[in-house]
Amino acid sequence: MAQMMKAAVFVEPGLIEIDDKPIPNVGPNDALIRVTTTTICGTDVHILKGEYPVEKGLTVGHEPVGVIEKLGSSVTGYSEGQRVIAGAICPSFTSYACQDGCAAQDGGHTGHGYKPMGGWRFGNTIDGAQAEYLVVPDAQANLAPVPEGLSDEQVLMCPDIMSTGFAGAEAAGIRIGDSVTVFAQGPIGLCATAGARLRGAGMIIAVDGIDERLRMAKQLGADVTLDFRQVDVVEEVLRLTGGRGVDASIEALGLQSTFEAALRVLKPGGTLSSLGVYSENLQIPLGAFAAGLGDHKIITSLCPGGKERMRRLMRMIDSGRVDLGAMVTHHYALDDIAEAYDLFSHQRDGVLKVAVRPGQ
Repeated sequence: MAQMMKAAVFVEPGLIEIDDKPIPNVGPNDALIRVTTTTICGTDVHILKGEYPVEKGLTVGHEPVGVIEKLGSSVTGYSEGQRVIAGAICPSFTSYACQDGCAAQDGGHTGHGYKPMGGWRFGNTIDGAQAEYLVVPDAQANLAPVPEGLSDEQVLMCPDIMSTGFAGAEAAGIRIGDSVTVFAQGPIGLCATAGARLRGAGMIIAVDGIDERLRMAKQLGADVTLDFRQVDVVEEVLRLTGGRGVDASIEALGLQSTFEAALRVLKPGGTLSSLGVYSENLQIPLGAFAAGLGDHKIITSLCPGGKERMRRLMRMIDSGRVDLGAMVTHHYALDDIAEAYDLFSHQRDGVLKVAVRPGQ
């Protein structure tokens, strides 16, 4: 009889609950990791609410830190008992999309090899990380050893929000001295703020309506914080830039209002880097879009995955260039994950990220 494990399972819209599942077997290219810490993402909340469809019975979550329990027969260069992370995006790195530089859009080995968001498998198309054990597919390409001396909490942001937020700054093409506005200072927006600083932005304007998040944005590199409850953000950004507009804006929430504001603050020729997960159609305002003739760029990103991306992010933490450990504001046992979802989805008690620990 198969040994069992606890896992957070999508039951129906509005309900994710702990259930018992068999500990999975590994194929030749897989690895089984014992999850030591994971967390909840805004995308998981979209799943909980039924705004993003997944199969009933799927284990959710896509941000694992753990220890290798078992290696597939073809996986080399790793050892059982080794501490690792795996990116939320875990492409095969063998498809046409991957070899074309679009690994996050990995469509696998059939047909043309492209699938929107295809590299996002954990908690989307296969069982995810909010469980005691997790199978990492294509482990050779996706397992990243954790440097000695780094805690679970220090690297917990790497699999998704750090990779995503930094991708927003990278996609924006930020150059030394650029002005940047980051809309929404949730976990991903805060990482985008940190990424803009590391890219060399000369002025970073962070926008939110929660005091704790604006304070954290200052810690991570924002020069100016704007509370949208207190000021007209578009007017204030244009004032701060002498009417010019910012070189880049990063949208990290996924609403019509923030997308539109991110476009309105751009200079002609500026870049709107969009990270938000949108739940309805967007409209582009004609004036802000300069009738399609303003040389604007609108670019979307799904965070890069794979072990090299994870290695680079952990290097930034290990060197002290960035410290995101303070973003973990709450701790829960896996058994209490329903309570953690309730806190996180309602944004109570100053929550940014929760650390969820199986086995506690």
